[in-house]
Amino acid sequence: QVQLVESGGGLVQAGGSLRLSCAASGRSGTYPMGWFRQAPGKEREFVAAISWSGASTYYADSVKGRFTISRDNAANTVYLQMNSLKPEDTAVYYCASSASRYISSYYSLNSYNYWGRGTQVTVSS
Repeated sequence: QVQLVESGGGLVQAGGSLRLSCAASGRSGTYPMGWFRQAPGKEREFVAAISWSGASTYYADSVKGRFTISRDNAANTVYLQMNSLKPEDTAVYYCASSASRYISSYYSLNSYNYWGRGTQVTVSS
């Protein structure tokens, strides 16, 4: 059974930084991973994704230049370094993984089969 466990969320002032981690377990091999977020009253939205090898990364326009996704395949962990945080970044952040190495769209929720429970990120102004 695949499990994804996020950590690293918290409360930070605007302009600050946080680093989220997502530890994967329950299967062998490496797969595309993504970060999504959901603010109260809003739909879950794409934040960033990384290919199974780590060679390719993808970002939402709203976080490009501020967030960096990376992975340590030996540790089965994906990271999201978030810098220059803004109040509008406040949301529950979810880690997601695909069941296949090759997916049609890194940006779509439908490409991901496994989800973590989320970690809260709150940015105060």
